[in-house]
Amino acid sequence: MEDINAKAARARKIRHIIFIIVLILLFVCFIFPFILVLINVFKTKADITTDPLALVGAHGFTLDNFPEAMEKMDFWRSFANSAIITIISTIITILLSAMAAFVIVRNKWKACGALFGLMIASMVIPFQVLMIPLVSLYGGVLGILSHRATLIFMHVGFSVSMATFMFHGAIHTNVPIALEEAGTIDGCTRWQIFWQIVFPLLKPTIATVAIIDAMAFWNDYLLPSLVLAKKELYTIPIATQAFYGTYSTDIGLVLAALLLAMLPILILYLFLQRYIVEGVTSGAVK
Repeated sequence: MEDINAKAARARKIRHIIFIIVLILLFVCFIFPFILVLINVFKTKADITTDPLALVGAHGFTLDNFPEAMEKMDFWRSFANSAIITIISTIITILLSAMAAFVIVRNKWKACGALFGLMIASMVIPFQVLMIPLVSLYGGVLGILSHRATLIFMHVGFSVSMATFMFHGAIHTNVPIALEEAGTIDGCTRWQIFWQIVFPLLKPTIATVAIIDAMAFWNDYLLPSLVLAKKELYTIPIATQAFYGTYSTDIGLVLAALLLAMLPILILYLFLQRYIVEGVTSGAVK
């Protein structure tokens, strides 16, 4: 009996070791491109082309890629455009989605159920299906392309369904209706109940929606490239086009621009990542 138990324990230990090794290999595969960026961003173009895997190039360590990339892509203007669009779009999405989810959860109207069903259905529609009609409508008919407000409006429209779905689960599961009833007894209006009782309890979901949507808005290339035709309105992903020539591409400048572009959203993720798992699973188990 002891031999059987020992063999079972040894087998479990071997499976655990194999599992850890597989996880490490997967981690290395996923992180390898980022490591390549960090290694090559401090090299000259010739060194990157000659030996991209070398830690230090033949011409040594250089920081010249960063100021040149910032100047060529007009980094600070592009950064400001990306920050304005991302921050405003994320805030509006969170506010509208949280309020919509609260109304849908706490009211048993058929209209609420129909609206929620339409939101869920809209999540499966690919953006590419709506791409040409959107440009034709907003550009050809309304003539309001090349405006930050138009891009913000579109970002909110495409993201509000998923955010409402997440807030719906969080409110339904984690916000007891008894708290709202207590607030009503104390004389709170529905508006006060939402902002003073319900909304503060949604912090994990707010953080999750914020990081998911902020990453999507900040990194989006396709929609801004369709909406923003003026160079002074370019966001960072569109501004990186300046490094891609017809016959050659300066890889060092591209890597420097990509590293500069990912730093703000990476910092945001590090501050909010502890809320992500809690927010995503909120509402999954009742």
